[in-house]
Amino acid sequence: MHVKLGLIGDKIQTSRSPDLHRLAGRLCGLDVSYDLLIPPARAETFDSVLDHCRTGGYRGINVTFPYKERVLSQLVAPGPELVALGACNTVVFDADGPRGANTDCTGFGSAFRHRFGEASPGVVAMAGAGGVGKAIAFALVTLGASEVRLCDADRGKAEALAATLAPRAEGTRIVLCDDMTEAAEGVDGIVNATPLGMAGVGGNAIPDAALEGVGWAFDAVYTPEWTEFLSRAREACLDILSGYELFLFQGIDAFRIFTGHEVDAEALRRELAGAALREAS
Repeated sequence: MHVKLGLIGDKIQTSRSPDLHRLAGRLCGLDVSYDLLIPPARAETFDSVLDHCRTGGYRGINVTFPYKERVLSQLVAPGPELVALGACNTVVFDADGPRGANTDCTGFGSAFRHRFGEASPGVVAMAGAGGVGKAIAFALVTLGASEVRLCDADRGKAEALAATLAPRAEGTRIVLCDDMTEAAEGVDGIVNATPLGMAGVGGNAIPDAALEGVGWAFDAVYTPEWTEFLSRAREACLDILSGYELFLFQGIDAFRIFTGHEVDAEALRRELAGAALREAS
């Protein structure tokens, strides 16, 4: 059985999603193809690329920066949780149209539990309130964080996310902060949910002063895995949850949605490591 998949995004040339889904397919006895679809490189709009996928035999696509919010308007009957979350990274083309899910949210939850067990995230400061930031903030609430401090260069985005989280937060306090040094005072965890640090983008959203006294750090960026932020966090002896773990677990969730097949996380991790070694040699 052949399963045609793809990824739509602007800076995805180094994405390892093709390897993940092809290798997951191999583990499940499926023939999987996975294309990288970059709207600017194709001189097309996001909507036209999505339509190309819908009519071109694709079973589904992943969506990444900067289209996770934009794709919502193209979905058939998105559920209330997806609407509240306001971002979608996984689209399946059903007979009645494209349907969406957010595996960044579920994938972060799985990655956190895999790394830290049943521990609470505690008080968390997060840079970025865009697509992936929304997913991580929802996941932190679900994981039982006692407080989530939101910081974004566009304060309106942080305010909108805080308003969306508030009725779902229950035991989690949601706080707006103007800069990450302020936000990180006395926190247990610190999160980068901006594209800063990504290959082709560079930069670092987390000042060194914000790392003092923090217990754990997570960077949603995984290409490269060791961003400037995570490298500095490691030097400061923080417990690290890398973006690679989110990449792995969100991919497993997306593959299940695309194909109905469960993939063993450790088997897929080994396959991906082997593929990376072969590519480097």
